[in-house]
Amino acid sequence: MPNVRARILVTGKVQGVFFRQMLKVTAVKNDVRGWVRNLDDGRVEAVLEGERNGIDSVIEWSRKGPANSRVTNITIHDEKYTDEFSDFDVRY
Repeated sequence: MPNVRARILVTGKVQGVFFRQMLKVTAVKNDVRGWVRNLDDGRVEAVLEGERNGIDSVIEWSRKGPANSRVTNITIHDEKYTDEFSDFDVRY
């Protein structure tokens, strides 16, 4: 299966609820590489690279997030795969 890349923007109560840390755990579990960060406007942004089924699993998890979060919207942008990541980082 070919590798793909997606950028997601998650809106709602997604900061201060361990969203980034749990997204990283989910990404590593699904062999997805890339990064996740908080945005100044309250959203969370993530860039995901890996096999489609692994990325789909991370996106599906992101639709709900951790227990204390409340996701109201998720925007997904498919991008050109670059193979630039060797692991998954939480950016600050």
